[in-house]
Amino acid sequence: MNDRVNSDTTTSRKILRPRRLALLGTVAALGVAVLAASPGSSPFGPNPFIAPAQAAESTATPPGFGDLVSKVKPAVISVRVRIDQDNGKSAMLQQNRMDSDEDSPFDQFSRQFGFRFPGGPNGMPRQRHQMITGEGSGFFISADGYAVTNNHVVDHATSVQVTMDDGTSYTAKVVGTDPKTDLALIKVDGKKDFPFVKFSDQKPRIGDWVVAVGNPFGLGGTVTAGIVSASGRDIGNGPYDDFIQIDAPINKGNSGGPAFDMNGNVIGVNTAIFSPSGGSVGIGFDIPASTAKLVVAQLKDKGAVTRGWLGVQVQPVTSEIADSLGLKEARGAIVDSPQDGSPAAKAGIAAGDVITAVNGTAIKDSRDLARTIATLAPGSSVKLDVFHNGGTKTLTLALGELPNERQAKANGDADEGRGQPSAGAPRLGLGLAPAGDVQGAGQKGVVVTEVDPQGPAAQRGIQTGDVILNVGGKAVANVGDVRAELAQAKSSGKRSVLLQVRSAEATRFVAVPLA
Repeated sequence: MNDRVNSDTTTSRKILRPRRLALLGTVAALGVAVLAASPGSSPFGPNPFIAPAQAAESTATPPGFGDLVSKVKPAVISVRVRIDQDNGKSAMLQQNRMDSDEDSPFDQFSRQFGFRFPGGPNGMPRQRHQMITGEGSGFFISADGYAVTNNHVVDHATSVQVTMDDGTSYTAKVVGTDPKTDLALIKVDGKKDFPFVKFSDQKPRIGDWVVAVGNPFGLGGTVTAGIVSASGRDIGNGPYDDFIQIDAPINKGNSGGPAFDMNGNVIGVNTAIFSPSGGSVGIGFDIPASTAKLVVAQLKDKGAVTRGWLGVQVQPVTSEIADSLGLKEARGAIVDSPQDGSPAAKAGIAAGDVITAVNGTAIKDSRDLARTIATLAPGSSVKLDVFHNGGTKTLTLALGELPNERQAKANGDADEGRGQPSAGAPRLGLGLAPAGDVQGAGQKGVVVTEVDPQGPAAQRGIQTGDVILNVGGKAVANVGDVRAELAQAKSSGKRSVLLQVRSAEATRFVAVPLA
């Protein structure tokens, strides 16, 4: 903390010195005028204007990051990989081929970040079995040679070579990878005295100093410093996004390298940058140490990661959804549908239920639920606080194991419906027909046959062909059912009504305002 304060003082002094000199010039002129008006005043006496400046100038320069860097830098490694260009599954090759395409400013895990491609496929004729090299960073976490890097650095690599700060190189093997968090564990055999660093046990505070060490552009051993800018960032990579944002400059090749706190502990793994230009603009993203520790422990133990599985499709609770359900605040995750045979379905969780807490810890939104469940081991018992039909209940269930092809989904909202409303009834701007009449006998709900582009339903994304299954928690089979439930919602003072809508992609809930 003292280093931060002192360093901030130094920065302020450097920035403000020209201004301070200008102020001192003004003070000096005033001093001459006073002396001229008071011949008896001694130029060597106490001067309240000059004394503070003299004290400031005599302050010792605070220490930099040298001691910290000398302690941690030997544990940071440069990672060089070779990948067969014919291997279309390689993350490096896939991202490199996209470099010329327009994309989100986020480099999305090495699309423009994490690798240096000397002679990549863009601009070179393809040749069979051509080998491409890529470079990233990493760091040792144990004396016997275990090291952490990004999955996208070693994805489908045919060989991995690591180079230490002193220039010594070793061949490494990939122990295990986890694409969902973009982490990988590699191992160098043959020595038991590698320098290593530890993960921090504390969550960094916004504004804390952070020092990044890595291999940008293949230069190796590069140190940059900045602060923690934000936390809990979602950059659209997946359901477990929870990145730390830093402004210590990181560039291509820093992927997989560590970001340190002032105690020399790793607070995060450098993974992505926000960069319209491809270079650092002071917005980088790190996988938090808390996530990395859990993932790395499983990779070391069994070479893969298993995650708890609840078996629900969920979405965030918006203020409109909260109002339609009678919730006091827009928090938790609303269940679109439980999967057949899932732990959630067996425990009695139903569509429209809102999961508000797991093991007594409040759930902020659907992404928070996905992350929380994923950190729990399959088979573990969990208690869920659920808002159901206007009341709360607690359910206990045993989690399943998340299959590789499944992920908890956190969808946005977007659906609604209408039937020709009577005078004074809420209007959604939809034409409806019984699903059984349109899609065949046995089909449930009402089908959207037309959409008023200016209506509230259209503004929420409801489209022709969508099927409304229930309105306000009640199943609907015809236009009359929809009208009745809309009127009931309005008479009870609700400002919006919750619709369960099935589209070609999925079933979801949409809160539509009552006009």
